[in-house]
Amino acid sequence: MASKQVYPFERNRYYPGKMLTTADFQAEQSYHINKMRFMNSLLYGAGIVCGCGVVNLDSDLSILVESGVAIDGDGREIIIDSTLVKKLSAIEGFDDLTSNTACLCVRFKEKDIHSVYAVSHKESDQEYEYNRISEGYELFLVDKNEYDDSEEVESEFLQKEKLFKESDFEGYIVLPTIASKGRNVKAQLVIRKLSSADVKLSYRGILDIPNFSAPDGSQQIDIAVDEIRLPEGKIYIADFWMKVQDQPGEDANVILRSGSAAAFKDDKAISVEGSFSLRVRMSDEMPASIIRRENGKLSLEMRNVSHISSIKLAEIDLLRNDSAYVIDKVREVKKNPYIELPSQEKQKNDFLEFFHKDAEISALAKADIKPVPTQPVMDYAASGLKDIATGVLEIPLGREARTGDIRYSGEITHGLGAGNVYVSIGYEYLSQDQAIGASAKSTVYGNPELFSRQNQQLVDAETAVRVLNDKGSFVVAAKLLHDVDFLVLTYRWVAIKFPTGEELKAADYYGKSITAKTPTVVMRPRENYYFGIEYHNMEACSITYELTASGSGEITTDGVYTAPAKEGVYEIRIYCSDMPMVCTYAYAIVKTTAQDDDPGVIEEKEKEPLVKLPNVNL
Repeated sequence: MASKQVYPFERNRYYPGKMLTTADFQAEQSYHINKMRFMNSLLYGAGIVCGCGVVNLDSDLSILVESGVAIDGDGREIIIDSTLVKKLSAIEGFDDLTSNTACLCVRFKEKDIHSVYAVSHKESDQEYEYNRISEGYELFLVDKNEYDDSEEVESEFLQKEKLFKESDFEGYIVLPTIASKGRNVKAQLVIRKLSSADVKLSYRGILDIPNFSAPDGSQQIDIAVDEIRLPEGKIYIADFWMKVQDQPGEDANVILRSGSAAAFKDDKAISVEGSFSLRVRMSDEMPASIIRRENGKLSLEMRNVSHISSIKLAEIDLLRNDSAYVIDKVREVKKNPYIELPSQEKQKNDFLEFFHKDAEISALAKADIKPVPTQPVMDYAASGLKDIATGVLEIPLGREARTGDIRYSGEITHGLGAGNVYVSIGYEYLSQDQAIGASAKSTVYGNPELFSRQNQQLVDAETAVRVLNDKGSFVVAAKLLHDVDFLVLTYRWVAIKFPTGEELKAADYYGKSITAKTPTVVMRPRENYYFGIEYHNMEACSITYELTASGSGEITTDGVYTAPAKEGVYEIRIYCSDMPMVCTYAYAIVKTTAQDDDPGVIEEKEKEPLVKLPNVNL
């Protein structure tokens, strides 16, 4: 990829008596042209702005190209000013086609026009010069297998790791470099056919996914591809979804389990990668916020790298013989080449609302005012109940709130600090109490619709609370079930903090235990292995891994152990983060002459899990 650098920009500086030459006028034009193209490439990228459709005509020999606008990788506008009909054989590149599938492309082209007499022709040896430059376009054809249509999979946002590659097939795993805690994310298997040979492929492998959970609740993904056949250049894609666990930590790993991978081409084994690890950064932000922030952090050098000098409009299948051709089919480009424009944002959002039931979308953006976090009122602080807090919050609705609209509070600090906190909210309102003959404050916890017949002042709204455990705060969302005339919803909130593991009594640990799924493994030096955990008489919890001696290798927060370069037996302590006394141990036997099969698992009698209890009477 070549850099198309047009900066730093220089423009003319005018002063009295300055002599202007051809070079000065050219510099004046170049400044404005390059500035505009520079901004085009940054703001829009490369693709089709509008139109540019391709249609096969009834003659089977010609095509119709609709008028439209495109922008190439250098920010140059390609304008097809009117619809045209073109015989395919008259398009540049047709005579060089060697396959039955061609790509119809368009590129920017300048042409000198309007020849005039040159007054100073003696200086340039040109009696006539062109007086204008016409900005236009040029259509051309190229064989599909020669068109550079490869998608740059590895980027600042996506990473890939090879599974296998040989003469006929290559396969790899694609994964985001950053994932959102508590959200779904997918690992993508991509297999590409490299040759025209008629062969079939099968592949098996297991991905260990600590800090994630598969749809079945496990922490592994079984990859299975059975006897697929692909034409040359075609791609097979399979998606494997998993959910990111909302646990402390900045990184997680996806590991190809050592010894689990195998691939067969026509029932003959081919070489595969034995093991690898992909690191994924964990974030509390939503995916849209992540991509917006990471895009903004890209340097100018990274943004200004482009190799797209032409835009593909369509793929054309041909039926050919030695002396003639017929257009069989015109296919739209599958990888959408259209540029999203700010002017189309409202149309897009209005359309997408019909497909996102529970999406946390533009509720705040629709409101005509921004919610301001409400400071909590610590009613119970003075009474000594330090693990209980309460306060009042307000959710602005705006003037155009309607049924089905979702509104959010600001982020509210409950004052109990980080940890496991339960927050409940109730709708608070004033009503006339006939018994006391005055207005009285009431709070409805739960579904206010059950009381709406008794009091017309109640607002029917479905609510939810998202507690940010590590930040010591929470956010409330309210979905209106009926139209309202209120501008603000007022809620009373109550927060209760649960005791941590260290604060629990020993009886709370009784009968609970954890064990390593593989307590002892045989490994090669510098090899990776994931120590999965099984839970007994308890729910899954946050796990901490630590090495009991220095020089024992390395282990990540999600249990991926890397053996040291030195042979030996190394111990790993594994315990529940909130209940350190519930723990177990695993052992890695490191040998430089390990067998060529899977990491060995030493068969032994099941050991009792180690649960260290304080000196208390049970």
